[in-house]
Amino acid sequence: MINIKYFLKGFFCIKSADSPAVALFASFVAIGALFKSIGLNIQESIFSTFLTYALPGSLIMAESLIIGASLLNIFLAVWLVNARLYPMTVSLFPLLTHKSQPRLKYYLACHFIAVSAWLIMKQNYKSVERRYRLDYWIGVGAVNLSVAISATAFGYFIADYLNKDMMVGLAIVNPVYFTCVMVGAMKTIQMSLAIILGSIFGISFYFISPEWCILLGGFTAGTLAFFVGELNGN
Repeated sequence: MINIKYFLKGFFCIKSADSPAVALFASFVAIGALFKSIGLNIQESIFSTFLTYALPGSLIMAESLIIGASLLNIFLAVWLVNARLYPMTVSLFPLLTHKSQPRLKYYLACHFIAVSAWLIMKQNYKSVERRYRLDYWIGVGAVNLSVAISATAFGYFIADYLNKDMMVGLAIVNPVYFTCVMVGAMKTIQMSLAIILGSIFGISFYFISPEWCILLGGFTAGTLAFFVGELNGN
């Protein structure tokens, strides 16, 4: 059973001043409009967001459909881009585990892993009693997923009123929000170096390999930040 008190506490965190709700909604409005432009119906669009959830996976799927990629290629592309969620899961779930929680709830909770929900939980988990953190997390995830699904449907219905530039502008609101949040979280040398070097290396690697620049830049910056932090004892 889910503890309703802590579920609702997590659910209504969306009202806080630093909530990702507006940025999340704006980006998924663009996703909904994009889904309509590639020929998906409203049911397929909503179902896609429900299953994929995280924004980059939805974008990859839509772009792959546009160029006529096979289902296997689409599956592999979405799977690879969502592999970034694995480190988030590894870092978050040890903070949520408690012997009183049934294993089935952890399988349900895994679906809510996304940067928006992850950031909220990492900021607030210490304020929640350990045995109820999983219920709180499910509330956080449920509200973020609800915002994404609602925005997808809204974007689908107003797609005819959005031009390409407006869709691009809406789509980048969420990444800009995350960048601002990460800058605000630069409290250790690892985090500071990872963000600063990631920005530098991401641009630098673009001139070497545009297709792999984000992966190479992020991996290089994160690795260097980790080892520098270890040398400094942080």
